[in-house]
Amino acid sequence: MGLNVVALMGRLVAEPELRHTTSGVATCTFRIAVDRSYSKDGERKADFIDIVTWRQTAEFVCKYFHKGSMIAVNGSIQTRNYEDKNGNKRTAFEVVAEGVHFAGGKDDGAQRGTPQTGAQHTPEPFKTNAAAADVQQDDFAVIDDSEDLPF
Repeated sequence: MGLNVVALMGRLVAEPELRHTTSGVATCTFRIAVDRSYSKDGERKADFIDIVTWRQTAEFVCKYFHKGSMIAVNGSIQTRNYEDKNGNKRTAFEVVAEGVHFAGGKDDGAQRGTPQTGAQHTPEPFKTNAAAADVQQDDFAVIDDSEDLPF
């Protein structure tokens, strides 16, 4: 058994592309630039990584993320073989995203009408809890932090 886990954060280098399979399943591909944490010559360098998403996550990315948006992605690396237009055999490396998250500051998505930073996409429909909406500020206990806390 192997382990194939990827977590990345970077900026979209172009608009994400939404397509549908012949059976109607949504897929979205996009590329992100991920800054390297080191550089021998002092210049900032980045890796450009292709990402693939499917179904609701694909629609979510194409609706709320745009060129320049900061995005956090978790998923796994997938390889596929293909033949280029000159007949040469090639291998593509892609990250198949299982989750995507807003990672920019408030201005990163607010200009485009996207949800606030920190929002996270989950494939299940969003559900509200009516009881939680009735909670008032006075319902929370005040914690005295002048003493040592038990945790």
